[in-house]
Amino acid sequence: MTVRAGIAGAGMVAAVHADAIRRAGGAVIGVAASTPERSKAAAARLGADLAFHSASELAVSGEIDVLHVCTPNALHGPLVRAALAAGKHVVCEKPLSLTGTDSDELVALAAESGLVNAVPLVYRYAPLTVEARERVRAGQIGAIRLIHGHYLQDWLARPEDNNWRVDPAVGGASRAFADIGSHWCDLVEWISGHRISELTAAAQTVLPRRSAAGHETFAGTEAESPATRSPAQDATESAQIAVTTEDAVQVLFRTDRGATGALVVSQVSPGRKNRLWFEIDGAERSVSYDGEDPESLLLGGRDRTEIVRRDALSPGAGRINAVPAGHPWGYRDCFAAFTEDVYAAIRDHSASRDHSTSRGPRTAAEPAPAYPTFADAARTAHITDAVLTSAAHRSWIEVS
Repeated sequence: MTVRAGIAGAGMVAAVHADAIRRAGGAVIGVAASTPERSKAAAARLGADLAFHSASELAVSGEIDVLHVCTPNALHGPLVRAALAAGKHVVCEKPLSLTGTDSDELVALAAESGLVNAVPLVYRYAPLTVEARERVRAGQIGAIRLIHGHYLQDWLARPEDNNWRVDPAVGGASRAFADIGSHWCDLVEWISGHRISELTAAAQTVLPRRSAAGHETFAGTEAESPATRSPAQDATESAQIAVTTEDAVQVLFRTDRGATGALVVSQVSPGRKNRLWFEIDGAERSVSYDGEDPESLLLGGRDRTEIVRRDALSPGAGRINAVPAGHPWGYRDCFAAFTEDVYAAIRDHSASRDHSTSRGPRTAAEPAPAYPTFADAARTAHITDAVLTSAAHRSWIEVS
């Protein structure tokens, strides 16, 4: 079965999804951007068969089996609801919705539908983060005492940097934490088996005003050379907008199994392009990972410290290790491995339907999917809600 995919959205991550769809044996049937004209341009750029006038039209189209939601955050909830109601499987970028409560509603709708639902928390698909999970879950580091780290980027470090994510009406009340802190929390909970149970947070908007025009540096666009700029462009750029979403967050937390931890999240740290770093300290050993150096894992110990490379992995990590050691595994490879798991589930769902067996909601006896689902994304939304509440009240908050 060739899975027929539609992509709602036409930015950087839409191109990543299109590549992953094809690598998983799917077909990019349709694309929808913010206007019909942009949809046509996006379809040509992404190699889609059809350009849809709107994302809402694409979500219910009989031409697709699965909708990939890659739009600005405020559109996620409505598109997910429309697609599920139309019987479409859904892959939705995080955040699943703008609040934990609404995310829970989407989890329930997806469960009732029996359709495949997934969120690309794709750092679970880096072979060495899987290796870290395998070793922690096997008890190799001992009882976990401390979980700490950071997720740092620099693409919003300058006042002239701007993006739709800065606007809370489009991106949501949280920016830095919802955008990247959520990835860190999901990853360390998945690896450690611990869940963040309570936290206290401080948030900073270090650039309270930004250029009204701005440069979408995260999308890979380059700032224009001053020599090519017109007086009108300079005047537009000189206009400023007030910023209310956070540039950086610091979090202290406790887990449900007695560990403590700390996290720093920033989108204004010069020189840090995408540094997702964590360390998990156990009674016997520690394990740490650096997303800007993803080909190694550090296993610390009192007597010896080892560096694990991607050439001697446990079976769990070896399952997704599709290229030989020495051939770098990258961000798009994580997406492709994630999409392969999701599309295998979609094909299984289709086969069950073809044999007249309605799958319905997954039962407690069934194993959880290999890929992250809406429930995992809702979990990160509740952590984000707790971070915002704690920062506003300057207090410890229990995570719902």
